[in-house]
Amino acid sequence: MTFRLRKTRRLLWALLPIVSALAAPEGAVAQAPGAGPPAVGVVRVEEQPLTQTSEFLGRIQATDRVNIVARVSGFLEKRFFEEGSEVKKGEPLYRIEQPPFKAEVDARRAVVDQLKAQLENAKLTLDRAKSLLGGPAGQQSAYDSALAQQRSFAAQVLGAQAQLQTAEINLGYTDIVAPITGKIGRTAITEGNYVTPSSGTLTTIVSQDPMYVVFPVAVRAVNELVARYATRGGFEAVRIKLRLPDGRIYEKEGEVNFVDNTVSTDTDTIILRGTIPNPQLTISKGVAIRTLSDGEFVRVILEGVQPVQAVAVPRAAVLTDQQGDYVFVIGADNKAELRRIELGQTTGATAFVLKGLTKGENIVVEGLQRVKPGQPVLPGPPAPQPGAPLNATQPASANGAPAAPATKKPDDGKR
Repeated sequence: MTFRLRKTRRLLWALLPIVSALAAPEGAVAQAPGAGPPAVGVVRVEEQPLTQTSEFLGRIQATDRVNIVARVSGFLEKRFFEEGSEVKKGEPLYRIEQPPFKAEVDARRAVVDQLKAQLENAKLTLDRAKSLLGGPAGQQSAYDSALAQQRSFAAQVLGAQAQLQTAEINLGYTDIVAPITGKIGRTAITEGNYVTPSSGTLTTIVSQDPMYVVFPVAVRAVNELVARYATRGGFEAVRIKLRLPDGRIYEKEGEVNFVDNTVSTDTDTIILRGTIPNPQLTISKGVAIRTLSDGEFVRVILEGVQPVQAVAVPRAAVLTDQQGDYVFVIGADNKAELRRIELGQTTGATAFVLKGLTKGENIVVEGLQRVKPGQPVLPGPPAPQPGAPLNATQPASANGAPAAPATKKPDDGKR
């Protein structure tokens, strides 16, 4: 028993160095004294075409919005539309009882006819008085009286005709029609109720195609957009895309057509507005819908029409600390330099750099945990990764030739 126990202890002590070596982290082995510079994967910085985008929160807004109100008083006799449907300009919506207004028109027309008859009689009297002025029976006073009477009836005819026209207009107001084409809302007053011009909104119509998208943008961001597209035609070089609430990208594109002339003192933003199509989509026979609705929140994507060339690096090469983003740049002496950068857009596995890097420089993309600023490294091409950016080209060594790939230390067969 004692012999077996001693043998087991000796075996455990013999295995302990091997277990410790296997458990040691790779970085610790790489940094062991006398191991040489750490091997790292390096790529050359290249330029790629970049479609510049900016994203903001916006709201869909109808280009036209009309509140329907009564223009005369009376009982609401008929509603012609279906709530929530689309109506066309000129289509009847409501009818207010018409008999009282028709009677008023007839009465005014009768007054006009009566006054016209009196005017004709006054003209005859005036002509008779005028013909007698040259004879012994002619009197100037009789002529003057006839002239005044004729003019009075002429004025009364004009007044009566105006009242008749007003009555006809009011009769026309009993038929309430759609002033625009669009989608109509629910009715606020039902048939049989008495309505007046002060009854308020009966219903509302909002236009459907095209639609506005309104979005506030910080003043600083507006200035950046203006500077970005100033040499490319301004906002005419920008197209609008929408990210819908369910995350889908809307299939139609729009354009910016308005930038407000004042800055909000509350939010330090400027209102921008775009126009975007909103056609009907047929989902089944006789059933069509539109994607955008008035008042809907969306994400507004401003996208440059023409892509630009920009410095691009693998996203995995970018590190971040409290001071911001940085990469390790490998110089001609194969020493690592910590370089602060300013990032722009990030698309998938690629990050676009606004400042801090130039085309042709070499940066570390693998083995970053083994790199220290100012220390030499052994650069080599990185291992292929799924989804790696196309600009990850093989780095150049100090003499301009491709660097040799990093290799592991050969096994000496010792255990």
